[in-house]
Amino acid sequence: MAKFRKIGILTSGGDAPGMNAAIRAVARKALDEGVEVVGILGGYSGLIKDKTIDFNPRTVSNIISRGGTVLYSDRCPEFKTEAGMKKAIETCYRHEIDAIVAMGGDGTFRGATDLTNRGIPTIGIPCTIDNDITATDYTIGFDSAMNTTLNMIDCLRDTCESHKRCNVVEVMGRDCGQIALYTAMASGAVAAVIPEVPFDEGELLARMKQLLVAGKRSYLVVVSEGVLTADGKKYGEILSKKIESDLGIESRFARFAHVVRGGSPSLRDRFTATRMGVCAVECLLEGKSNLVICERDSKIVEMDINYALAADRMYKNRLKDGDLDGFDAESIERMKALSLQRKENIETVYRVVGETSK
Repeated sequence: MAKFRKIGILTSGGDAPGMNAAIRAVARKALDEGVEVVGILGGYSGLIKDKTIDFNPRTVSNIISRGGTVLYSDRCPEFKTEAGMKKAIETCYRHEIDAIVAMGGDGTFRGATDLTNRGIPTIGIPCTIDNDITATDYTIGFDSAMNTTLNMIDCLRDTCESHKRCNVVEVMGRDCGQIALYTAMASGAVAAVIPEVPFDEGELLARMKQLLVAGKRSYLVVVSEGVLTADGKKYGEILSKKIESDLGIESRFARFAHVVRGGSPSLRDRFTATRMGVCAVECLLEGKSNLVICERDSKIVEMDINYALAADRMYKNRLKDGDLDGFDAESIERMKALSLQRKENIETVYRVVGETSK
């Protein structure tokens, strides 16, 4: 078992409910193993600027229920440069930080790989409300974001029914439509509009017209922010106007935006964050690094970060020349299977939304 004197924890990219639970788990597990813990304020930017705090067991008391991240977060273009990377490494050496646990999304993991390649063992924990990391079934923050979204949609349902209206709701998720898809099903929306599945606007309008004739009073349509028109405009507001003009149904547009990132994390996010945080420390103590901690089939497992990043690019059709170099045929086939499984899961839920939106 490798003996680390001190590890650093950072959160990077967009904040996600459950990040604090993961910070707490990493800190408590490491301290219990006799390893010192340093919190890095502001993600990779804080590593460059040498903004750190020392952790003890009380430092992380009562943060498990808090949203956001007590370590703060930042986008850091400077970290992508050699000069910025050098400053970050110097901070690690100055504070005798032997390893880093980095929490965030795919950009965070690319930074983690850069640190590992330069001699600072690093492990990533997937924290993003979008659930858009292909290698893992689940990312910390997804459940909380869905529950916040669902609560607001339910509130809209009440006023929609009272006034015989339609509400078109745009939710976050970047190019991943899972928040929109799952909350559409859970709220009884008439449609989910997501980037992953072609959308038939004419079919929706025809179905809503039939429902109107049959006496339906209120309608909800949930649209992912990643759905754009041919000229690059967000589709949700345009669809809302189209429904009103074509069907004569009074329609309102709502954009929930960043509010769904906030709030107290759900039980699932606290539970998953704690399991992943403990696993990350265990991996480091076993001498492992350049890994991302994933949930696969309800089990917490470790996965090579380079493999996870390549699988993600494959699923999103963003592979570039050389991205698969170094992977054997069996590994590439596993990536393809991951992509296919994710695609099939989304299409299955999408089909159920259509079958129950009467």
